[in-house]
Amino acid sequence: MILTYEAIARRIDHSLLGPILTPAELEDGCRLAADYEVASVCIKPFAVAMASKILANTKVQVGTTIGFPHGGHTTDAKVFESRRAIDDGATELDMVINIGRAVGGEWDAVRDDIAAVTDAAHSSGAIVKVIFENCYLTDDQKSRLCAICGEVNADYVKTSTGYGTGGATRDDILLMRKASPAHVKVKAAGGMRDLDSTIAFAELGCDRLGLSRTADILDTLLDRLGEPRRERLASAVSRGTASAADVAY
Repeated sequence: MILTYEAIARRIDHSLLGPILTPAELEDGCRLAADYEVASVCIKPFAVAMASKILANTKVQVGTTIGFPHGGHTTDAKVFESRRAIDDGATELDMVINIGRAVGGEWDAVRDDIAAVTDAAHSSGAIVKVIFENCYLTDDQKSRLCAICGEVNADYVKTSTGYGTGGATRDDILLMRKASPAHVKVKAAGGMRDLDSTIAFAELGCDRLGLSRTADILDTLLDRLGEPRRERLASAVSRGTASAADVAY
């Protein structure tokens, strides 16, 4: 990978999911995402409409979570969440599988759950990133999920929510890339807290990277490239330099 600002920034989904982030901090986080021209924000569902207004006429997509963080919602609830988010302006949905059903081997139910959200999203032009929560799964289960996501035409497979016992690992990315059909992309989330780890996951083939320390990482990249830093309008919490951001990714 040729290291450029765009090669990293346009992979980043700026995470705005911390449980104590205030509406003002979420707004600051959206403005930060626009300042740094990242790929998207992944914001709490109630704030999607706000994010859509702030990020209109920018390069940044609006994403949100479905069935987050444990995946135990009914499929009907996930579909309702999806449609409401899309109505509010979301174009990207990060859905959590029913983790317990995957662990229990109820693959038809897992497939139906993913397919229902994927169909709802695609019918309105949105994309779906399917979160596995790999820290709880065996390699065989991860591979099976990658195959299912290919069968139902999900857009991405994603390692983690950031709320499990572990995040993205090198071995998991290699496994997911190998087990996924060519049309399914890979998103890493969890554990990327500096530029070097972010670059490493990009070089492994991750098309998206879930980050909360976006500004710090991209500022470090700009310094390394000898380019001027971006103007920052957001608060320390939304930049990921304060403790509140540590709870997500």
